[in-house]
Amino acid sequence: MPMQKIVVLTGAGMSAESGLKTFRDANGLWEGHDVMEVASPQGFARNPELVLEFYNQRRRQLLEVSPNAGHTALAQLETAFDVSIVTQNVDNLHEQAGSSHVVHLHGELFKVRSTMNESHVLEWKKDLVLGDLDENGHQLRPHIVWFGEMVPLLETAAQITQQADILIIVGTSMQVYPAASLIHYAPRQIPIYFIDPRPTIRASDFDNLTIISKTAAEGVPTLVEELFNI
Repeated sequence: MPMQKIVVLTGAGMSAESGLKTFRDANGLWEGHDVMEVASPQGFARNPELVLEFYNQRRRQLLEVSPNAGHTALAQLETAFDVSIVTQNVDNLHEQAGSSHVVHLHGELFKVRSTMNESHVLEWKKDLVLGDLDENGHQLRPHIVWFGEMVPLLETAAQITQQADILIIVGTSMQVYPAASLIHYAPRQIPIYFIDPRPTIRASDFDNLTIISKTAAEGVPTLVEELFNI
């Protein structure tokens, strides 16, 4: 009998308890910067040093943190289920915890790419500065999907979500598009679990929706234990 397919959609709340700051604070600023200054092609064109340093700080911070109990529990699911994780997060904490099939919708902090060739992607854990060039002499940039840019893996993520037997949503408001659209690709009658201390969707919004009003580090291990016992 084939393994059941679990698809997990994760957002910033998944990594918050690992000590990673969620990018956007209450007033919509990222680390005191307007989001368009540090996360748009226009911002990069205007002030590339500011943008590079913003992501250098994110990268340094990621080197200092570890997966939390939520990440670890999701990795353990692979012993009994076919698990795919679609994350809006640019950290690699799912991979560090042992998850083997992770799709990063918004890019990855530990990768950079050529400004002239999107497919020229390099592993990168140190600071990235002006003058770091690809083999053809073009500046490298963070491998991050900025505001106003296409989300190249969205179609892949939609195809994965369509295959789900169980859908788990963790630490994301499901209100930022296009990622929020993914829930609508899930087969209609499958169980959906929404884990967030401040849920933004109601049980009446979807068939078979269970809301777990806990943080990722608390709620995910609880749910994983339940799934192992079903």
